[in-house]
Amino acid sequence: MKKTFDTVKSNPLFNGIAFSDFETMLSCLSARTASYKKGEIILLSGDAVSFVGLILSGSVRIVKEDMDGHISILTELGISDLFGEVFACAGISHSPVTIEVGSDAEILLIDYKRIITSCSSSCPFHAKLIENMLSLIAKKNLTLNQKIEVLSKRTTREKLMCFFDAQRGAARRFTIPYNREELAAYLCVDRSAMSNELCKMRDEGLIQFQKNQFELFD
Repeated sequence: MKKTFDTVKSNPLFNGIAFSDFETMLSCLSARTASYKKGEIILLSGDAVSFVGLILSGSVRIVKEDMDGHISILTELGISDLFGEVFACAGISHSPVTIEVGSDAEILLIDYKRIITSCSSSCPFHAKLIENMLSLIAKKNLTLNQKIEVLSKRTTREKLMCFFDAQRGAARRFTIPYNREELAAYLCVDRSAMSNELCKMRDEGLIQFQKNQFELFD
């Protein structure tokens, strides 16, 4: 239990939650853990949404498929990240996206209705959970706005530079969470065209890269 708590406490949903309350809280939230292998589907687009997931190990990605079968990666999530909370707060009963496992993962599954409604026992941590959830949703909205900014760029190069600027922060060297195929899906561009553009940018002295490690020059 202590190991699980040490993992989840870094997620904003659990800000201000003490370890002494943690086991009682998990019971109140009808939480359980589940293990998944790489490539498994946790939630398929159109499935009924009944839980919020928190990643204890491994990674998952949120993807969306259009009518022509083209897949776009919306985001990649790692240890202590949460998914499904937007559906919970928006009252969405069926998932508009697919959630698949990027690498073997253990997920803490929580009944989302028990997060956003107070229980009959009036547990003191419930008000704190709701407050934390509102803050978390606000931050996720900022991330979504960032992706919209990337996708609003006209050319593949502009999309790449916008994405790299967001990934690097103040650092010149940085690592992105995607391979080439995944990056193309995230940017909604053709993989071959993107790879050619990356090579052009390298030849022009704008970037250096090795697999998913990049260096960006001003």
